[in-house]
Amino acid sequence: MVNRLRLNDKSVREAIPAKGRDYQIFDTEVRGFSIRILRSGNRSFALDYRYAGAQRRMAIGRWPEWTVTAARERAKELRREIDDGQDPLGARGELREAPRINDMIARYMDEHLPHLARTNASDQRSMLTKLVAPHWGNKLVSEITPHDVAKLLNIIARGRSRPSKDKPNNRARKLQGSKPTPIRANRTGEVLRKMFTLAISWGWRTDNPASGFRKRPENSRERFLSQDEIARLAEALDAAEDQRGAGIIRMCLLTGSRVGEVRQARFEQFNLELGSWSKPATTTKQRKIHRIPISAEVAAIVRQRQLVVPKGNPWLFPGDVPGQPVKEIRRFWINMQKEAKLPEVRIHDLRHTFASLLVSGGSSLEMIGKLLGHSQLQTTQRYAHLMESPLRAGVDAVASMLRPRPKIVHDADAAPKTLSDDQKSA
Repeated sequence: MVNRLRLNDKSVREAIPAKGRDYQIFDTEVRGFSIRILRSGNRSFALDYRYAGAQRRMAIGRWPEWTVTAARERAKELRREIDDGQDPLGARGELREAPRINDMIARYMDEHLPHLARTNASDQRSMLTKLVAPHWGNKLVSEITPHDVAKLLNIIARGRSRPSKDKPNNRARKLQGSKPTPIRANRTGEVLRKMFTLAISWGWRTDNPASGFRKRPENSRERFLSQDEIARLAEALDAAEDQRGAGIIRMCLLTGSRVGEVRQARFEQFNLELGSWSKPATTTKQRKIHRIPISAEVAAIVRQRQLVVPKGNPWLFPGDVPGQPVKEIRRFWINMQKEAKLPEVRIHDLRHTFASLLVSGGSSLEMIGKLLGHSQLQTTQRYAHLMESPLRAGVDAVASMLRPRPKIVHDADAAPKTLSDDQKSA
């Protein structure tokens, strides 16, 4: 049985498998290049070489998927790498064990997300599993480029089609066109930037491909309820059968708190004598204890809840599940939107309305930021334009002082009189 010759497709095809064992036929042109004839009849190309004193064998590919000519050229490339002191089989093993995007996402979720607020962590987990992993999951962390980041964010910004009800009947559905989601793309880019920054500290990369991603313009939604709208909402809340949900909405409007903070409020957090509410760090977005003063109306809501909530239950608004607070009031709010004729108003807009009322009352931006629990002044600056009316009043006051006074004419036989406009022009 010949074990060395210049390989060609004919010799590989005619090689006869040996019974009970595999064997190799080495090529006479490229050192270490061979065709392996398996006892099963299959054939595959390989390259045998020595590295650091150890004998190694690297598979090239199966025949006939790989022709002899293609396999020989690949063997020549590998042989040049070996002569340069490289270990191609070791490099392939390192590549196989190199971290992939799925590994990075899993580590990010395990090590970073537990330090974030629950809602923020849940939102980031959704972005990574639904938007990033389906596109990049099996890619190597090291092969992601800024172009890949830009391409992914463009896909997210374009949005995706969503099923919507054409009729009240759930069976009647149709697909809408994709709805652009540029803000979602921005948030995903921020998560990617943070994740790749951590990957650098883990030694998985040396640069951050998401550090300079292009942010889409964001137009902040600003919706403030007018006095008439507030009155209609108050009437709807008074007439609502679910006074538990009505109490949550009232507290959102009276304190400017987020709906999650109100839902998870506990009796022990309120000091009715001092008129204060201490929100724990676990419920606030800034992850810090937030103490705010409360009005007599809020204190009245707390006292009323003390009367209706069973003793021993710590929650101001207990939910339907024993031992848990109210989970969501979306359905209740939809009903209030219809009753008060506020179809486009969100619950979060009550927080904006609270801030606008503070501005109209003469409160400073610093005071508004403290009441709303903003950790950065930049967040509170969105309400600065509402101060236009007080500023305009000040400008008008200065103008009135600088406005020319009318001239007075004194007559010896008559009372002082004011010159008319015609007399002035004459």
